[in-house]
Amino acid sequence: MLTVTAPATSANLGSGFDVFGVAFDRPLDVVRVERAPETTIEVSGVGSQYIPTDPAKNTAGVVAQELGTPARIVIDKGVRPSSGLGSSAASAAAAAVALSELYDTDHTREDLVWVAAEGEAAVSGSAHADNVAPAIMGGFTVVREDGVESVDAKVPLVACLPETVVSTREARGVLPSTVDLSTMTETVGNAATLTIGMHRNDPELIGQGMAESTVTPARAALIDGYERAVEAATAAGATGVTVSGAGPALLAVTHQGDQRAVAGAMVDAFESIDIDARTFSTMIGSGATVH
Repeated sequence: MLTVTAPATSANLGSGFDVFGVAFDRPLDVVRVERAPETTIEVSGVGSQYIPTDPAKNTAGVVAQELGTPARIVIDKGVRPSSGLGSSAASAAAAAVALSELYDTDHTREDLVWVAAEGEAAVSGSAHADNVAPAIMGGFTVVREDGVESVDAKVPLVACLPETVVSTREARGVLPSTVDLSTMTETVGNAATLTIGMHRNDPELIGQGMAESTVTPARAALIDGYERAVEAATAAGATGVTVSGAGPALLAVTHQGDQRAVAGAMVDAFESIDIDARTFSTMIGSGATVH
């Protein structure tokens, strides 16, 4: 069997709704594939009981269909479903890279981003590439309708995952349908600041550029304890905090050496209102890896 790992990711980063994404260096999904007459899915690991094994309803199964590469697909989940950390994207990304390698297709990594995005549609209802792009390509990614750009940024991050569930469909349902011009201008400025920060590996600029006043507040309202956790993380040294993807995970940017303090502050903030939480301290990492 051919084995590929793909990482957890965070999409949006505040000001880059449906556009920005970053890869973590952990946790990871592990996907193993071997040729077969028809596609079958086996799933184990964290939250595996919630993941469909019907290939038509599983992100990896949809990827196999899109590529025309039937296979036995074995998924070991390291990224919890409904976390806001790109769980379905990790499986789709790993499957896309693994199946392309297994069948020796001529697809580029960028080609596979769009294939994996179709797999995401099995979970979210529409094809989004903001998580699968960093899961496949690594680093900080910018998704456009006509392509994907990436930069190998090296910035310390803390992801905090409270023990609550926010579905992608629910998180999309609370979004406003319009944005006024002044808000759009502010968001564009922040997104540009964040992008410069990624190129400079500058946590201060990235933190400033994460600020966003439309999508983030709407989704934050679905996460009990969000404001308390943001205040605690900022006091502990985070340069910026936002909702990771659809939530409920939070993403904090820090300076090197501040990750432990920020992680502890966020856990304490949630626990103060009787919500368990866990954290991942990570750097922006690489994408799907063939083993």
